[in-house]
Amino acid sequence: MNHSIYTADRTTHLKVAVTGLLAGIAVVATTLTVHLAQPELSLQKAKTLAVHQARPMHALTEMAQR
Repeated sequence: MNHSIYTADRTTHLKVAVTGLLAGIAVVATTLTVHLAQPELSLQKAKTLAVHQARPMHALTEMAQR
């Protein structure tokens, strides 16, 4: 096995490429397993936000009183 990237031959490159491919497959498999086992984790709850009218004079009054 070559320990330098500059002198790496074809088999060393193949080993690195296969290792990277297997690591990517492992990450995808783990993600799919968790997603399929617990689908409720991916649901996003709808948030209700109350929107009020802006009162710029009210904010200025509070700042002036401090």
